[in-house]
Amino acid sequence: MGAAEVPNSAAPTVFSAERDDAGSRRGGSELDYIIRGIVEAFRLLFGGDATTYEIALRSLRVAGSALAISLVLGVPLGMVVALNQFPLRRLVVASVNTGMGVPPVVVGLVVALFLWRSGPFGSLHLMYTVTGMVIAQVLIALPIIAGLSLAALQQLDAGFRLQILSLGAGRFRLFLLLLREIRVPLMAAVMAAFGGIISEVGAVNMVGGNIIGETQVLTTGIMQYVGMGEFANAMALGVVLIILSFSTNYAMTVIQQRGRHE
Repeated sequence: MGAAEVPNSAAPTVFSAERDDAGSRRGGSELDYIIRGIVEAFRLLFGGDATTYEIALRSLRVAGSALAISLVLGVPLGMVVALNQFPLRRLVVASVNTGMGVPPVVVGLVVALFLWRSGPFGSLHLMYTVTGMVIAQVLIALPIIAGLSLAALQQLDAGFRLQILSLGAGRFRLFLLLLREIRVPLMAAVMAAFGGIISEVGAVNMVGGNIIGETQVLTTGIMQYVGMGEFANAMALGVVLIILSFSTNYAMTVIQQRGRHE
């Protein structure tokens, strides 16, 4: 199962380009594509296009789920590594830092091999599903959250933690107080992780298959339109992706800067 063609009834309006007898394109210039793409993006957004909203919401659902899981796992992992000394600690730190730079397409390949019907988890039938896409994006975002949390915690004064413990605070109270101290860099880590997964295409395309109505997200839709030569539609989805990304990051920035002054 792979990428499917976009049916006319299920996709935004497709801009056709005229061709002459020799097959050469007589459409507008690159600037025309950009202008028409922006106009079409606002038409799709404010015209209530069901397919565009479906793709955008799916993109948010996949990225949001992956980000939430990465936060739940990554922050405690970063704290454990930052605050404790144990054998092979440097190897663990190096592995986390390396994970921040692993290409998403490699992550997608590994996840696909595990979820393929003949793979170790093939019986779960998670290949070409939203759940499989979330798993792939968790593996992309988790090292970013853990690595940046670890780095922020290591910058704290070692005496601060000892002072908290001397006042009788338990482990959970210590966790909350340290979390409060690193809230500004932690929000930066969240924004970096969100930006990394909302904009990636390799892993979600490989694991999700870009199935229209089921696993297609904004980035894979853009890639498909470019492959079809429909650059205006690709630009339209690109503008939607930028608006979505900016809006989400702006909201997180407001939270971050508010915490900075508390």
